[in-house]
Amino acid sequence: MAVSLALPKFYINREISWIRFNQRVLEEAQNVRNPLLERLKFLSIFSSNLDEFFMIRVAGLKEQIHNNIYEPAADGLKPKEALQAISDLVHPLMENHAQCLMEDIVPALRKKGIRLRSVNTLSQPQLLEVKKYFKEKIFPVITPLAVDSGHPFPKLRSLGLNLMVELKAPFKRNDNRIAVVPVPHVLPRFIPISSRRGNDFVLLEQVIKENLDLLFPNMKIVRVSEFRITRNADLDMSEAEADDLLKQIERELRKRRLGTVIRLEISHKTSPESREFLMNMNGLLDSDVYEINGYLDVAAFMSLMELDYSDLKDPPFTPALHRSIVKSGNIFSAIRQGDLMIHLPYDSFHPVVEFVQEAAKDPSVMAIKVTLYRTSGKSPIVQALKEAVAAGKQVTALIELKARFDEETNIVWAKEMERVGVNVVYGLMGLKTHCKTCLVVRQEGDEIIRYVHLSTGNYNVRTSRIYTDIGVFTCNPEIGKDVSELFNMLTGYSRQEKWRKIFVAPINLRECFVRQLNECIRYHTSETPSHIRIVMNALVDPQMIQYLYKASRKGVKVDLIVRGICCLIPGVKEVSENITVKSIVGRFLEHSRVYEFHCKGETRLFIGSADWMQRNLNRRVEVLYPVEQEEVKLQIQHILTIMFQDTVNARKLGSDGIYHRVARKENEKEVNCQNLFLIEALKRQKFIDTIS
Repeated sequence: MAVSLALPKFYINREISWIRFNQRVLEEAQNVRNPLLERLKFLSIFSSNLDEFFMIRVAGLKEQIHNNIYEPAADGLKPKEALQAISDLVHPLMENHAQCLMEDIVPALRKKGIRLRSVNTLSQPQLLEVKKYFKEKIFPVITPLAVDSGHPFPKLRSLGLNLMVELKAPFKRNDNRIAVVPVPHVLPRFIPISSRRGNDFVLLEQVIKENLDLLFPNMKIVRVSEFRITRNADLDMSEAEADDLLKQIERELRKRRLGTVIRLEISHKTSPESREFLMNMNGLLDSDVYEINGYLDVAAFMSLMELDYSDLKDPPFTPALHRSIVKSGNIFSAIRQGDLMIHLPYDSFHPVVEFVQEAAKDPSVMAIKVTLYRTSGKSPIVQALKEAVAAGKQVTALIELKARFDEETNIVWAKEMERVGVNVVYGLMGLKTHCKTCLVVRQEGDEIIRYVHLSTGNYNVRTSRIYTDIGVFTCNPEIGKDVSELFNMLTGYSRQEKWRKIFVAPINLRECFVRQLNECIRYHTSETPSHIRIVMNALVDPQMIQYLYKASRKGVKVDLIVRGICCLIPGVKEVSENITVKSIVGRFLEHSRVYEFHCKGETRLFIGSADWMQRNLNRRVEVLYPVEQEEVKLQIQHILTIMFQDTVNARKLGSDGIYHRVARKENEKEVNCQNLFLIEALKRQKFIDTIS
């Protein structure tokens, strides 16, 4: 009898898999082949990733325990066991992270002229300069907070850096005092100081420590400890009870700042007594405390990327323009000639911006509709939507207020667009709207033509330079009608259930994937073998994993690139022997979602916004789009082929749950898919330059 595919031994814990992903990010920081400031960037990303992980995932596990929920995950781990596993893995990773920064990156930066100076190494003129800076810039905004019977331990900002200062009144016995000094987050972390040798900086917290006598005159400074707390940041909302979703989210964001403390980071120099005091004040266990042998809040080190050291960074590149758009001179006429594919960041994001900007100005355009999940601070797309309203267009923007950690930005945009007359809606109750699509309705003679942009990524100019995504422009009438009805569903009371071309979660997207997988399984033979290739960010959903196991059992070859979390275990005898899983972590964040199913001699290709997670398939509005035009299909298949050949940034997941760098055969050339795509984009741009 066949063994059950639901057994816990066939699944990797979601949290453990995510930690392994962040470990791959750390490996990029440790990789000496990467430019020095890029390595520092990866250290910063590792740190900010971990912050978010604790604020959401660890906080969620702690809440389950608090609410007496002991249901195990698909891998069999219960919440308490998962927390212990997280602690066991993260503690040594953070030690490696600090070691890489303090023993490798910081000394290497010093040799290149970027020096992080300790206060005790400064010259007398530099010390005077630092003291002047403290008096003029820091002292006016800093607030020491007493902790005693009349002053409870303060409600400190999550992820903020703090100093715990132990004080004593001179000439008095047993008169010990404690104060907390929050390091002002409104001031720059790295303070430049005059130097003839390069770029010298002293850290903000060190300047404050050096001048504590000015904050506590006539008191003796006994000990100073640096610490940082992390709070639960998950929003607790009941949309059914919300009369105004925007106002409720604003209230919840204020509450987020006072969420339960779930992690304490302290300097390794912190005394046992101070450690215990901070643990007790924040209600934490010993496993919740992380001692750092180096700087706290390394996410802030990303600001050093702004320094002008081109030799310490990846070579700059200019994304390629699209040949068809350049030749036609008009994006709508280019789309009429055939579907257009854009591969970010190698291709320019400008056509997406131009699509909305041209629509705003074009007198033939009647309406623009767009979903905005995450967008940039000074968004040209939002500006174009406002201009379209001024030009008399019908403009609708669906803004997802619940886009995690972008809630405040989206609230600002929602209010601004409502003010100028954009029809702003917030989507369906109980569901996040995660799909990425833009619809332009244009009058052309006696016809109404719908132009559509569908993408795997957000309408965000900033991330379009660092995230890999695939987007397609089309004026296919059936796609256009589907997207029109999608917006009717999102903005009104439509209960659309049938679609001509697209697939929509949570309505029929899972059903589409199951059907494709079942057909690959059913029609697989040695004469006409099936083959599945998928690129996604995360693979968690147990049902989808079981279908992949079934495909492998039937003999179907399954090749997966899963950047982040992967709960599937490849290479297990009689279960997943025909499945390979790779993860690519490199210069750009792999963000595309591409699904290719080959069976009966036919290949069906889809792109979309959804990963294979329960939340994407069950609790979000997602869109999957079939790629049918042959030229675009070949372009995307070429991208897949190059990605699966990568031997530089790719790691392969073993049946032991550990990732290893892809081994190359003797005399086999290195393949860095991201570099190859950059080279191809450069060639495309050179060709465009010759015809323009």
